[in-house]
Amino acid sequence: MTKTVIHPRKTKSVTPVLVNPVRIGVFILLVIVAALSASYWSFENRYKGKIYPGVTVSGIPFGGQTKDVVKQYWLNRNAPFQKTTFTLSYKDIVATVSGSELDIGYDVDLSALQAYLVGRSGNLTTDILSKFSRKPIEITPYFRYKTDILDNILETLAASIDVPAQDGLFAIDDGKVTAFRQSKDGIRLNRAQARSDFHALLEAKTLPDDGLIMLALPVEPVKPDIATENINHYGIKGLIGTGYSEFHGSIAGRIHNVALAAAKFNGVLIPPDTTLSFNQTLGDVSAATGYQSAYIIKGGRTILGDGGGVCQVSTTLFRAALDAGLLIPERHAHAYRVHYYEEAGYKAGLDATVFDPSADLKIVNDTPAYILIQTKTDLKNLSLTFELYGTSDGRASSITDHRVWGITPPPPDLYQDDPTLSVGVVKQVDWAAWGAKAAFKYKVLRGDEVLVDTEYFSNFRPWQAVYLKGTLE
Repeated sequence: MTKTVIHPRKTKSVTPVLVNPVRIGVFILLVIVAALSASYWSFENRYKGKIYPGVTVSGIPFGGQTKDVVKQYWLNRNAPFQKTTFTLSYKDIVATVSGSELDIGYDVDLSALQAYLVGRSGNLTTDILSKFSRKPIEITPYFRYKTDILDNILETLAASIDVPAQDGLFAIDDGKVTAFRQSKDGIRLNRAQARSDFHALLEAKTLPDDGLIMLALPVEPVKPDIATENINHYGIKGLIGTGYSEFHGSIAGRIHNVALAAAKFNGVLIPPDTTLSFNQTLGDVSAATGYQSAYIIKGGRTILGDGGGVCQVSTTLFRAALDAGLLIPERHAHAYRVHYYEEAGYKAGLDATVFDPSADLKIVNDTPAYILIQTKTDLKNLSLTFELYGTSDGRASSITDHRVWGITPPPPDLYQDDPTLSVGVVKQVDWAAWGAKAAFKYKVLRGDEVLVDTEYFSNFRPWQAVYLKGTLE
């Protein structure tokens, strides 16, 4: 019997495969990133050139729209404002302006740009949060108009509305200060309030059916700086300074101008701790304000011009201020010696030229009371006097070491051809004057206290006579 021998089957051993969780995690992460990237790029392609979702302008959603859609929407909203007419008035003073002139409305370009730039700032974190925000991102449209046009309209209206307050003018009568011109209140357009009122109308953004909007302009009272009712509180007790000058030989126009300009200062009060500007007090100097042609120095020439003779007034006031011991922060000497200012025994250098706006005469009232100016023009003897009334605080002024030197003769006469004058005609248009330097020391003491210690210097150029010779055949 054959024995069957069964041999055990040999099997191959299998090594178990271990799963690496890190690799699985990386794989899953890569899948997620790929999915998110695909989703993100799909999102970006969908909103390329468009506003991201969730963006609203004044509550209006514009997600998925282009900038042009936003612009058109607000242009349509602007149309009624462009057709509106505004009437600004005070009593019978009226001005009208259209909304189109003012370019009233929302800034369509800015609104569209702001909406489009949400999510496109360049900051990755901020942009992602903006693009996928669950809350709406609100843009407030900018409402504007041309404020410069409104300002120009208000200034034009103000020229007709504004009435300046009128200070009282005063005189000395039997040693007492009396009013010879009553003070008056003025009015002025309140420009700031008018702008605010106009802006409030636009803020409401509600327009009448007829497209007409009325705005009553606000005005406010203006009180005078120097009121007549305060006459007893000015503290004026007596004469504190006098200035004097003569103007013999003046032509008729110059005499007229001296009297007119001096009258502008008669009765003027200078409050304590204030500075008087000669030019501001005098006001406009022109034919329109009553001045006549007379010789003035301008552009290196002596010419006929409106207001010649005004410097006679500023020179006389300068002398009164020196006599009163007042501080004089601005004074200018003439370009050359003028004989009017060396009459009555005065040396060269006691003059003050003015020419608005380049040259002014300024005087500070640093006394404890008001200073009252009185002027006296003697048209018979051709003299001018300034009297300053106030309260003496014990100060005393002095002018010392007044000297004139370096006197030089005028250049030879100059003759210039003039084709507008006939042959043989000679016309003098400028006059010779000797040159010189002049200086004096001005000191003001109050007891041992030095209030002013300065020196005034003048450099007068020699001046040649100028003649025009006719060449017209």
